[in-house]
Formats: sequence, structure tokens, C-alpha cells
Amino acid sequence: MDVLSDVLRMIRLHGALFLNGEFRAPWCLDVPTGADLAQVLQPGAKQLAICHFVLEGDCWVKLSGGEPTHLQQGDIVVYPHGNSHRMGSGLQIAAAHIDNVVSPRMPELNLVRYGGDGEQALLVCGWFAYERELPNPLVANLPAQFVTALGKRPSGPWIAQSIRYALEQASGDQAGFDVVAAKVAELLFVEALRGYIESLAPEQTGWLSGLRDPRIGKCLSLLHADPARSWTVAELAQAVNLSRSVLAERFAELVNMSPMQYLKQWRLSVAAGMLKHHPHSLGRIADSVGYESEAAFSRAFKQSYGVSPGQWRRGVRGPASTHAAAPAAVAAS
Repeated sequence: MDVLSDVLRMIRLHGALFLNGEFRAPWCLDVPTGADLAQVLQPGAKQLAICHFVLEGDCWVKLSGGEPTHLQQGDIVVYPHGNSHRMGSGLQIAAAHIDNVVSPRMPELNLVRYGGDGEQALLVCGWFAYERELPNPLVANLPAQFVTALGKRPSGPWIAQSIRYALEQASGDQAGFDVVAAKVAELLFVEALRGYIESLAPEQTGWLSGLRDPRIGKCLSLLHADPARSWTVAELAQAVNLSRSVLAERFAELVNMSPMQYLKQWRLSVAAGMLKHHPHSLGRIADSVGYESEAAFSRAFKQSYGVSPGQWRRGVRGPASTHAAAPAAVAAS
């Protein structure tokens, strides 16, 4: 089981390119939050993740209160939680609001020119939306900003070529160009994410580090492949060739909870998605995620989400469901 793909499918990631920009120094823009951009780019979405890919040239980006980051050709910066940020040829220049400069309108991707007469930077920007109310370990473990040198990855040249192709399709108003641009945007996010995971420091902890660890990654893969199975730590340890104590310690160190706690959290996340998107009975959903009875499933669900499965299906969200935004250890079933 490819755990990363499993989580991406669950959160229903989708996106699009929204800006094809030619910027010349001096230039500087303030980019609002993903929630603000959603009102223009994806009405109905509460929040968007944003990315900027440097097709040519270079620029600087900076989160409010953060340190400036220099981006070079082939680099992509991602704001998975939609944080506002500043970008430009220099960050001390008076910044314009992006809405007053480019007025992005979906699905248009006409070339936008802005700035002075100095060095040129070609930027392609994209947005991504995903189901945020479903607890998932991926988004909860991503920082406010991360950078991946896509140009140095094996897929880099192919991605750059794909972006240029999507832009050509858009400029020619070719039928289906918005679908092409959407797929390219999603590819950008996934490749940036893969690069970020690979770049994590050996001493870093968290779900993403666990995903990269050969033994813990295999353990996560087993749990995702068959969440309904009555797993034990002993079975998992045997499958990954570790002792029970070493597996338990290593899993807790990286994932910040025990294997059984993680299994329960993932089961309930899967169930929450099924309740929202499928008309299956509660009994069938309970059985599919490993609960022996509907009553046991309902108790566990309400304990974690603050509402009953039936209420969740009807769109009611309790205060406990806010743990979707961050991973939290839950009691084992």
C-alpha cells in the first residue's frame, strides 16, 4: 500500500494553475491568505493551499515574521495552510496587493506582466483544495512553508515542459486546457511534497519522517492496506522484523503515538470520509473499518469527533472534530 497516495485520495486533492506571470525587477507583491483567494479562485472552498514555481529567473519569498527565502529557477514554494506571504525581486520594496496587480480570474492563464525593466522572473502559481474537516496526518504535519528544488529532481525537466505545454494550451484557448492545467497543478504539489519528505533531516520526527523510515513506513503501509484487520503490535513487529519493544518505541518516537492509537485514528478518519461520501449503513461502515458492532463504532466516533456518526453524516460538526487540523493521540479501541 502506497500510504502517501492513500492519504491524498482520502483528502480528495484537486487544484489548478491560476497565474502565468512575467515579473521584472523591481517588483514586490503581498499574497493574501488562501481563504481570501478562495473567494476568487474557488468559490465555496474555505481555504486553499498556494504554490509558486520559478520557471525562469529567481525571486524572494517570506512569511510574516519569518526569514526571507531565495528561490531559483526550478524551485517551488508551497503554502499548504494558505498563509499570507510576500514575494518579489526584493522584499524591502513597497509591496502591491496581488489583487491590484494581476486580478486572477479562473480559468484564464494569459501572461501577466508587472514590475520595472530589470531582471526577469517567470512564475507559475497554483492553488490546491482538499477536505480539511477529515483528520489526516499529511496536512497536519506540513509546515507553513516548504521549498523543493524540483529542477534538481529527475522529474524536473518533464514538469517544466508540462507547465509550458499547459500554458501554451491556455494561451491558444484549446478545448480542455483547464483540465490539463489542473492535472499539472496537482502534479506540482505531489512532486513538491515527495521532494520535501526526502529532504527531511534524519533527526526530525513526525508522520512524514515515519513514512520515510523503512520499518515504520512498512508498518504504516500494512495498517493502511487493511485497517479492518485486528492488528496487534506483535504481528506488526514480526512483519517488519523488529521486536515489539523496538517497534513500539520507534513508532511512538516518529509518529507521536502508538501503532494501535494510530490504527484507531486512521479507522475513524476512513469512516468519516465514508459517512460523508457514501450512503452505506452505519453497520456496514463499522464493519469495513474493523469494529465488531455499530454501538462500539458509534462510541469511538463520538469520543473522537464530538458528534455521532449520524450527525456527522448530516453535516453536524462538534468541537472535537477540530482535531482534523492537527494529529492527536486517541485511546485505543
